[in-house]
Amino acid sequence: MSETGIIIGADGKARCHWHGNLPDYLRYHDEEWGWPVSSDIRLFEKLCLEGFQSGLSWLTILRKRENFRAAFSGFDFEKVALFDDADIDRLVADAGIIRHRGKIVSTINNARRALELREEFGSLAHYFWSFEPASSQRPAVVDRAVLLANPTTPISVQISKDLKKRGWTFVGPTTVYAFMQAMGLVNDHIEGCFCRPEVEAMRAEFVRP
Repeated sequence: MSETGIIIGADGKARCHWHGNLPDYLRYHDEEWGWPVSSDIRLFEKLCLEGFQSGLSWLTILRKRENFRAAFSGFDFEKVALFDDADIDRLVADAGIIRHRGKIVSTINNARRALELREEFGSLAHYFWSFEPASSQRPAVVDRAVLLANPTTPISVQISKDLKKRGWTFVGPTTVYAFMQAMGLVNDHIEGCFCRPEVEAMRAEFVRP
């Protein structure tokens, strides 16, 4: 890895360093991370999983993602909002996910808050994409040093505060910025990564909700 944070894969392609050339993590980097998302369920899922990641690595969560989806009804927040104490006990006993009672309870709470958000804004996508930063608010060059220096942004702080005001939990500004990066609200593929221009092209064609 160079100081820019770029590594060259076995296929000769230059990529952001953080996937470590692990096959599943590399696939996530190439085929998901940074691609713009408008699906309410995927947005809800990602924000919840980022909450579960707190104190852990994303790779740990990624490798349990299918288990999480099975446990939480595919992150259909209409269904999750109906979970009760029996569901909490079931989830705490589920070795396939992160058995953190507080994060489980938070996911159920956030599903109920998501219903309120959709009622107010029409969709979660419309709400979150309304915070997309303008190009003037983004760094001129995205490199490793910029990303390491900026685990949050003023907009992720703003979203975090607004969500907390609305009753959401486990949505701190670092969690929210990781969500923004993954869901394509920003393109934080490092300069020189082959994905960066591809994601820019996707974002140019993406119809904002």
